Amino acid sequence: MPKIKTHKGAAKRFKITGKGKFRRHRANSGHLFLTKTTKRKRRLRKSTLADATNVKRLNRLIQG
Repeated sequence: MPKIKTHKGAAKRFKITGKGKFRRHRANSGHLFLTKTTKRKRRLRKSTLADATNVKRLNRLIQG
């Protein structure tokens, strides 16, 4: 069996933490900032963890 290649699109969007969880950037932080509050924009800068329901899929994409 050949090795499974890393999905490069997913690898650029997600990083694995020390405990094996996946860190991702928040959505809705690309444009249209005039309508968003300062508090909301500040929260969007920070990253968050991917949902537990997607971890199995992300493992397959990134770690092979």
